[in-house]
Amino acid sequence: MRVMLVEDDARVAAALATALRRRGHDVAHCPTAQSALDTFAGEPFDLVLLDLNLPDGDGIEVCRTLRRKDESVAIIAVTARGEERDRVIGLQTGADDYVVKPYSMAELNARIEAVLRRASRAPQSAVEVLTAGPVRVDVAARQVAVAGRDVALTRKEFEILTVLVRTPGVVVSYDRLILAVWQTSFVGRHTLDVHVGSLRAKLDVPGLVQTVRGVGYRLVPGR
Repeated sequence: MRVMLVEDDARVAAALATALRRRGHDVAHCPTAQSALDTFAGEPFDLVLLDLNLPDGDGIEVCRTLRRKDESVAIIAVTARGEERDRVIGLQTGADDYVVKPYSMAELNARIEAVLRRASRAPQSAVEVLTAGPVRVDVAARQVAVAGRDVALTRKEFEILTVLVRTPGVVVSYDRLILAVWQTSFVGRHTLDVHVGSLRAKLDVPGLVQTVRGVGYRLVPGR
């Protein structure tokens, strides 16, 4: 897998790049925001490990730019910013996950392996369009419309919505959603909740995605 490592600390970057290469990944190290943007523009990547504290710019803005350029690339924010506000902003900007330093390589590898499993799944060749209430999801084209209005979603938001639309009116547990979307149990409930919150705001239909406290979420058709 092609990995872009955006990290300004040379010692940390060297250790992490070595660990990633030992696992067979092709790693490109970018120590600054500008070098990350320049490198990303010239080469395709499967995964970006992005430090948010960069010497020449905010990693949040880098994340936003990368997501605009490529909706399919996986982005994991790897940073010392552990405040809830930073996590929420990072996830809403387009990061698929958020790992706070210090972290274990076992945890990071688990998250990366989830990306590999997702990338290895065969794409669907048949056209599949799902509808539930005002929501229309074109799975193959990855397009969503609500009451005829096109809605732009991040990859994670799209995958969460797809799971819910497949079982309208049925409660989908937190664990099932996390496993279906991230293919790992390492992702916390908070990460899921942030993505669902952003999804609700974009759908802009009150009561469409309901929380069943302590259990999970369900999509309520007919709203």
